[in-house]
Amino acid sequence: MTVLEQVQEILVWCTVINYVVLIVWFAAFTGAHDWLYQLHHRWFQLSPEHFDAIHYAGMAVYKIGILIFNLVPMVACLLIS
Repeated sequence: MTVLEQVQEILVWCTVINYVVLIVWFAAFTGAHDWLYQLHHRWFQLSPEHFDAIHYAGMAVYKIGILIFNLVPMVACLLIS
């Protein structure tokens, strides 16, 4: 197995793991929304709309990070191999 193949395999697994984290985050957010809001509302005075916006933005930034740092390098490795 060449170094390039190893890098490709690492990037594939990083992508899979990161998408699993994103899916778990989304599932926890949608499934336990009220509980999570009450938990965070104890520490931070957030409206439900702000709480939702923060999580939505966080998931968007995380997804963009996956694209930039995992998928794009993986595609580049596939193109040069």
